[in-house]
Amino acid sequence: MPAEYLSVAEGEGLVPAIDNLLLFRCAQIVRRLATQDRKVGVFCNVSLTSLGDETFFPKFLEFLSENRDLKDALIFELGQAVFDARGAVEARNMAKLADLGFRFSIDKVQTLDLDFTDLQRSDVKFVKISADLLIEQLLDQDAGAALPSLRDIQAADFAGLVRRYGMEVIAEKVETERQVVDVLELDIAMGQGHLFGEPRAIKEAVLAESDAPSDFVRDTLQSAERRRRFA
Repeated sequence: MPAEYLSVAEGEGLVPAIDNLLLFRCAQIVRRLATQDRKVGVFCNVSLTSLGDETFFPKFLEFLSENRDLKDALIFELGQAVFDARGAVEARNMAKLADLGFRFSIDKVQTLDLDFTDLQRSDVKFVKISADLLIEQLLDQDAGAALPSLRDIQAADFAGLVRRYGMEVIAEKVETERQVVDVLELDIAMGQGHLFGEPRAIKEAVLAESDAPSDFVRDTLQSAERRRRFA
Protein backbone atom coordinates (compact mmCIF):
# COMPACT_ATOMS: atom_id res chain seq x y z
CA MET A 1 0.00 0.00 0.00
CA PRO A 2 1.16 3.62 -0.58
CA ALA A 3 1.68 4.24 3.13
CA GLU A 4 4.20 1.38 3.16
CA TYR A 5 6.29 2.29 0.12
CA LEU A 6 6.01 6.06 -0.33
CA SER A 7 8.45 6.96 2.43
CA VAL A 8 11.09 4.76 0.77
CA ALA A 9 10.23 6.07 -2.71
CA GLU A 10 10.51 9.68 -1.53
CA GLY A 11 13.94 9.04 -0.05
CA GLU A 12 15.14 7.53 -3.33
CA GLY A 13 13.58 10.25 -5.48
CA LEU A 14 11.30 7.75 -7.22
CA VAL A 15 7.89 9.35 -6.62
CA PRO A 16 7.71 11.10 -10.03
CA ALA A 17 8.63 7.84 -11.77
CA ILE A 18 5.88 6.03 -9.85
CA ASP A 19 3.38 8.75 -10.77
CA ASN A 20 4.30 8.50 -14.44
CA LEU A 21 3.97 4.71 -14.45
CA LEU A 22 0.67 5.01 -12.60
CA LEU A 23 -0.54 7.49 -15.20
CA PHE A 24 0.37 5.10 -18.03
CA ARG A 25 -1.38 2.18 -16.32
CA CYS A 26 -4.50 4.27 -15.59
CA ALA A 27 -4.65 5.42 -19.20
CA GLN A 28 -4.46 1.85 -20.47
CA ILE A 29 -7.11 0.64 -18.05
CA VAL A 30 -9.43 3.55 -18.89
CA ARG A 31 -9.17 2.69 -22.59
CA ARG A 32 -9.94 -0.97 -21.87
CA LEU A 33 -12.92 -0.24 -19.63
CA ALA A 34 -14.26 2.47 -21.95
CA THR A 35 -14.94 -0.17 -24.60
CA GLN A 36 -17.59 -1.53 -22.24
CA ASP A 37 -18.88 1.68 -20.64
CA ARG A 38 -18.20 5.14 -22.07
CA LYS A 39 -19.06 6.75 -18.72
CA VAL A 40 -16.10 5.20 -16.93
CA GLY A 41 -14.04 7.52 -14.76
CA VAL A 42 -10.79 6.93 -12.89
CA PHE A 43 -9.28 9.12 -10.15
CA CYS A 44 -5.49 9.08 -10.45
CA ASN A 45 -3.36 10.42 -7.58
CA VAL A 46 -0.55 12.80 -8.46
CA SER A 47 2.11 14.06 -6.04
CA LEU A 48 3.35 17.59 -5.45
CA THR A 49 6.83 16.31 -6.26
CA SER A 50 5.76 15.25 -9.75
CA LEU A 51 3.95 18.50 -10.44
CA GLY A 52 7.13 20.43 -9.68
CA ASP A 53 9.71 18.07 -11.19
CA GLU A 54 11.44 19.66 -14.18
CA THR A 55 12.55 16.29 -15.57
CA PHE A 56 9.43 14.19 -15.22
CA PHE A 57 6.58 16.65 -15.62
CA PRO A 58 7.35 17.46 -19.30
CA LYS A 59 7.06 13.72 -20.07
CA PHE A 60 3.86 13.59 -18.03
CA LEU A 61 2.45 16.53 -20.02
CA GLU A 62 3.61 15.17 -23.37
CA PHE A 63 1.93 11.83 -22.75
CA LEU A 64 -1.33 13.54 -21.84
CA SER A 65 -1.11 15.86 -24.85
CA GLU A 66 -1.00 12.76 -27.03
CA ASN A 67 -3.90 11.19 -25.12
CA ARG A 68 -6.14 14.17 -24.45
CA ASP A 69 -9.18 12.11 -25.49
CA LEU A 70 -8.94 10.71 -21.93
CA LYS A 71 -9.75 14.10 -20.40
CA ASP A 72 -13.35 13.20 -19.54
CA ALA A 73 -12.43 9.88 -17.92
CA LEU A 74 -9.19 10.65 -16.05
CA ILE A 75 -9.32 12.94 -13.01
CA PHE A 76 -6.15 13.87 -11.13
CA GLU A 77 -6.41 13.82 -7.36
CA LEU A 78 -4.46 15.63 -4.64
CA GLY A 79 -4.91 15.69 -0.89
CA GLN A 80 -6.07 18.98 0.63
CA ALA A 81 -2.74 19.51 2.40
CA VAL A 82 -0.86 18.84 -0.84
CA PHE A 83 -3.08 21.26 -2.75
CA ASP A 84 -2.59 23.97 -0.12
CA ALA A 85 1.20 23.46 -0.16
CA ARG A 86 1.63 23.89 -3.91
CA GLY A 87 3.87 26.70 -5.10
CA ALA A 88 3.93 28.77 -8.27
CA VAL A 89 5.56 26.02 -10.35
CA GLU A 90 3.09 23.35 -9.26
CA ALA A 91 0.11 25.69 -9.79
CA ARG A 92 1.38 26.59 -13.25
CA ASN A 93 1.77 22.93 -14.19
CA MET A 94 -1.72 22.14 -12.92
CA ALA A 95 -2.95 24.92 -15.21
CA LYS A 96 -1.18 23.24 -18.14
CA LEU A 97 -3.07 20.02 -17.43
CA ALA A 98 -6.32 21.99 -17.18
CA ASP A 99 -5.58 23.63 -20.53
CA LEU A 100 -5.63 20.12 -22.03
CA GLY A 101 -9.09 19.62 -20.53
CA PHE A 102 -8.16 17.45 -17.54
CA ARG A 103 -9.91 17.97 -14.21
CA PHE A 104 -8.86 17.75 -10.58
CA SER A 105 -10.23 16.31 -7.36
CA ILE A 106 -9.32 17.11 -3.75
CA ASP A 107 -9.46 14.41 -1.08
CA LYS A 108 -8.27 13.97 2.52
CA VAL A 109 -10.27 17.09 3.39
CA GLN A 110 -9.84 18.15 7.03
CA THR A 111 -12.12 21.20 7.10
CA LEU A 112 -15.25 22.28 5.25
CA ASP A 113 -14.13 25.91 5.43
CA LEU A 114 -12.43 25.69 2.04
CA ASP A 115 -11.23 28.45 -0.26
CA PHE A 116 -13.81 27.77 -2.96
CA THR A 117 -12.56 30.58 -5.20
CA ASP A 118 -9.06 29.12 -5.22
CA LEU A 119 -10.39 25.63 -5.94
CA GLN A 120 -12.50 26.93 -8.81
CA ARG A 121 -9.58 28.90 -10.22
CA SER A 122 -7.47 25.73 -10.13
CA ASP A 123 -10.06 23.71 -12.13
CA VAL A 124 -10.98 21.45 -9.22
CA LYS A 125 -14.26 19.73 -10.08
CA PHE A 126 -14.68 17.23 -7.23
CA VAL A 127 -14.21 17.54 -3.47
CA LYS A 128 -14.12 14.25 -1.56
CA ILE A 129 -15.10 14.59 2.08
CA SER A 130 -15.55 11.76 4.58
CA ALA A 131 -19.15 11.04 5.47
CA ASP A 132 -18.32 11.35 9.18
CA LEU A 133 -16.90 14.87 8.74
CA LEU A 134 -19.92 15.99 6.70
CA ILE A 135 -22.35 14.63 9.26
CA GLU A 136 -20.42 15.98 12.25
CA GLN A 137 -19.98 19.48 10.83
CA LEU A 138 -23.31 19.90 9.04
CA LEU A 139 -25.85 17.86 10.97
CA ASP A 140 -24.49 17.92 14.53
CA GLN A 141 -26.19 20.95 16.06
CA ASP A 142 -23.52 21.21 18.76
CA ALA A 143 -20.62 21.39 16.30
CA GLY A 144 -20.89 25.13 15.78
CA ALA A 145 -20.55 26.88 12.44
CA ALA A 146 -19.19 24.54 9.76
CA LEU A 147 -17.88 27.48 7.74
CA PRO A 148 -16.53 30.24 10.02
CA SER A 149 -16.02 32.46 6.98
CA LEU A 150 -19.64 31.94 5.85
CA ARG A 151 -21.63 31.68 9.06
CA ASP A 152 -24.97 32.18 7.35
CA ILE A 153 -24.63 28.99 5.29
CA GLN A 154 -27.06 26.35 6.52
CA ALA A 155 -26.28 22.61 6.49
CA ALA A 156 -28.62 21.96 3.57
CA ASP A 157 -26.94 24.74 1.57
CA PHE A 158 -23.40 23.33 1.61
CA ALA A 159 -23.67 21.05 -1.44
CA GLY A 160 -25.43 23.82 -3.37
CA LEU A 161 -22.69 26.29 -2.41
CA VAL A 162 -20.03 23.91 -3.76
CA ARG A 163 -22.00 23.46 -6.99
CA ARG A 164 -22.17 27.22 -7.49
CA TYR A 165 -18.39 27.12 -7.77
CA GLY A 166 -18.61 24.40 -10.43
CA MET A 167 -17.70 21.49 -8.15
CA GLU A 168 -19.43 18.40 -6.82
CA VAL A 169 -19.12 16.92 -3.32
CA ILE A 170 -18.38 13.20 -3.08
CA ALA A 171 -19.03 11.65 0.32
CA GLU A 172 -16.29 9.08 0.92
CA LYS A 173 -15.78 6.31 3.49
CA VAL A 174 -19.50 5.57 3.48
CA GLU A 175 -19.89 2.37 5.47
CA THR A 176 -23.44 2.32 6.91
CA GLU A 177 -26.99 2.81 5.67
CA ARG A 178 -27.44 5.52 8.30
CA GLN A 179 -24.64 7.52 6.72
CA VAL A 180 -26.36 7.22 3.33
CA VAL A 181 -29.56 8.69 4.77
CA ASP A 182 -27.68 11.59 6.37
CA VAL A 183 -25.64 12.30 3.24
CA LEU A 184 -28.76 12.35 1.05
CA GLU A 185 -30.36 14.76 3.53
CA LEU A 186 -27.44 17.09 2.77
CA ASP A 187 -28.28 16.96 -0.95
CA ILE A 188 -25.08 15.08 -1.77
CA ALA A 189 -25.73 12.66 -4.59
CA MET A 190 -22.32 11.02 -5.01
CA GLY A 191 -20.58 8.67 -2.60
CA GLN A 192 -17.99 5.95 -2.28
CA GLY A 193 -17.09 3.47 0.41
CA HIS A 194 -17.22 -0.14 1.47
CA LEU A 195 -21.01 -0.03 1.72
CA PHE A 196 -21.15 0.15 -2.07
CA GLY A 197 -18.43 -2.45 -2.60
CA GLU A 198 -14.92 -3.08 -1.36
CA PRO A 199 -11.90 -2.33 -3.57
CA ARG A 200 -11.15 -5.14 -6.03
CA ALA A 201 -8.02 -5.91 -7.97
CA ILE A 202 -8.15 -5.19 -11.70
CA LYS A 203 -8.73 -8.40 -13.65
CA GLU A 204 -5.59 -10.07 -14.94
CA ALA A 205 -6.86 -9.85 -18.52
CA VAL A 206 -7.09 -6.07 -18.28
CA LEU A 207 -3.63 -5.80 -16.72
CA ALA A 208 -2.16 -8.04 -19.42
CA GLU A 209 -3.53 -5.77 -22.13
CA SER A 210 -2.04 -2.73 -20.39
CA ASP A 211 1.43 -4.20 -20.05
CA ALA A 212 2.53 -3.42 -23.59
CA PRO A 213 5.91 -1.61 -23.55
CA SER A 214 5.98 2.01 -24.62
CA ASP A 215 8.57 4.74 -25.10
CA PHE A 216 6.86 6.61 -22.25
CA VAL A 217 7.41 3.73 -19.82
CA ARG A 218 10.98 3.04 -20.96
CA ASP A 219 11.95 6.71 -20.73
CA THR A 220 10.42 6.98 -17.26
CA LEU A 221 12.31 3.96 -15.93
CA GLN A 222 15.60 4.97 -17.52
CA SER A 223 15.36 8.55 -16.20
CA ALA A 224 14.54 7.31 -12.71
CA GLU A 225 17.49 4.93 -12.74
CA ARG A 226 19.91 7.63 -13.92
CA ARG A 227 18.72 10.02 -11.21
CA ARG A 228 18.96 7.34 -8.53
CA ARG A 229 22.56 6.51 -9.51
CA PHE A 230 23.82 10.07 -9.59
CA ALA A 231 21.77 11.58 -6.75
